[in-house]
Amino acid sequence: MNDDANPNRAWHVPPAAYLARRSPSFRCAAPRSQYVAMRDGCRLAVDVYVPQSPTTAEGETFPTLAFFTPYYRRFKLRPGGAGEANPNTGKFRDFFVPRGYAVVVVDVRGTGASFGTRDGFRSPRERDDSREIADWIVAQPWSNGLIGATGISYLGAAADFLASTGHTAVKAIAPISSVWDTYADNYFPGGVQLKSLTKVYDELMIGLDHDRRDILKQFSYFNNPDFEGPQPVDEDPDGVLVRDAIRQHLNNFRQTDFMAEFRFREEGLPYDSEYTSASISPYSVAHNIRPDVAILSVSGWFDGAGYMNGAISRYLTKTDNPRHLLLGPWDHGARIDVSPWRRVVEPEFPLLGEVLRFFDTYLMGLDTRLRDEAPVHYFSVHAEEWRAAKSWPPIEAQQSFFLAPDGQLAKAAPSAGEDHQQVDFTLGTGTQTRYERIAGIDSREYYADWQGRTARMLSYTSEPLETAAELAGHGLVELWLSASERDAALFIYLTEVEADGSERYVTEGLLRALHRKEQTAPDAYRTTWPFRSFTRADAAPLHSGVVERIRIPFLPVAWRFSTGSRIRLSIAGADDDHCGQVPHGRPPLLTIFRGGASASRLELPLAYV
Repeated sequence: MNDDANPNRAWHVPPAAYLARRSPSFRCAAPRSQYVAMRDGCRLAVDVYVPQSPTTAEGETFPTLAFFTPYYRRFKLRPGGAGEANPNTGKFRDFFVPRGYAVVVVDVRGTGASFGTRDGFRSPRERDDSREIADWIVAQPWSNGLIGATGISYLGAAADFLASTGHTAVKAIAPISSVWDTYADNYFPGGVQLKSLTKVYDELMIGLDHDRRDILKQFSYFNNPDFEGPQPVDEDPDGVLVRDAIRQHLNNFRQTDFMAEFRFREEGLPYDSEYTSASISPYSVAHNIRPDVAILSVSGWFDGAGYMNGAISRYLTKTDNPRHLLLGPWDHGARIDVSPWRRVVEPEFPLLGEVLRFFDTYLMGLDTRLRDEAPVHYFSVHAEEWRAAKSWPPIEAQQSFFLAPDGQLAKAAPSAGEDHQQVDFTLGTGTQTRYERIAGIDSREYYADWQGRTARMLSYTSEPLETAAELAGHGLVELWLSASERDAALFIYLTEVEADGSERYVTEGLLRALHRKEQTAPDAYRTTWPFRSFTRADAAPLHSGVVERIRIPFLPVAWRFSTGSRIRLSIAGADDDHCGQVPHGRPPLLTIFRGGASASRLELPLAYV
């Protein structure tokens, strides 16, 4: 099966059908490259691609798509070298310029050929820079005064930040695999720090910012031996200026040190109380996005530790804006179809075609019929079909499964009892997981080694399903537990055990018990899953031996369980491959209570089909 969506009843106009009628009519010529000075004198390197054709009229103008990247707007190729000089945004350039969009790619300050230093991950200074770049764009003779922004991951967040400046030229953004909350969607999911991500990403940024080509060899995106650092702008033919810029980059922040400062959400840095995790998160400034800005949020079911939550929360929050939500069977950046039943490894869904349709609607004003489509589209894995929905979540009814004796999941609560799990800090989930791609690793297989992993966890398994059942949305686990220590990291996993015994990873959730207190989600950060503040004020150690009710949401997914399959819930206290110990050197003994007044249970948004 495949994710190509053509033919498919989820759309009035299937994405492939729309793309087929929007053939290129321009060519993409070599860019013009220059420095643009910011308010403080910092010079940013900018590449400009303007559509070209034999019939292009003098003074013809175009809508512009802006990309703000820390991963080089363009590499310099050695003489005679080959390869894509822009592995980060080249596919966007090649797709949109021939279809009538000017494309502007910017090295954010402290990166590439731009001057300055980076004082943090997604620094507020970059947001201010993006507004000035927008001013510069609309002043250019090829600009028609309308701006959109898109891009993957960091660039998607930059699109949010650009829109949050309130610039009147910005009319549409399409963040792809992008956070809404850098803390919970990215580095501290459930309040648990992703240690491996921080370390690997730090190495990547040293390789780029310091022009360390020996380090970049580790990363498949940037290991072309013909790459010779960032491309100088046109006014710097000898590379003197770019070398000066790189010397400034040596003073950039270090990711491993910087992220460790954000143990609690929205708590200021020790040296700057105004600089918090909110400062580097789009949700904190989203109220400044004008209501006429259209928003397309894109993510995938295996998109890191919570990027799909970011896409959903953005959609739920910006209710006054024209908005669309697209959730596919993808990893970070929609590079791989993660379905075990995929036909080919790389997605067949024309994602850029759907982004084109969005910008054609809101920037070019074309009659695309996008406004006639359902606002939400998502892919059901194993059913291998796209679904349309009028709202999120698409399935609201919850099916309960109770933790029962002998590792059973039962449809009725059993008599009171308890199970014990001694946390083992050596337990991990391997290197074929949702977390590798977000660290710049070119993953191709996902959870192919899941078979048998849950045997080391505390697991509960249902009876075989009498009919197929489709899960769509956020499931959750309500645990009644006590712990021998004052803190614990709780990892939950959902597995489909097929009739022949094959085990399929479905999704997971995690929560640091310190952050178990729930609150009502604020208007600026809407969720349909239990909301936590992750602040120091709401953090509370566990009380040894005291039974507590803790609800842990799964990361969202749409997945069809087959007739005869069993549903398995597994509980662990560590993922050594990706997270640090909680608490350090003190593996807790967990006691899980079931039945009676402390009936732990699994709740899934299931529809039987």
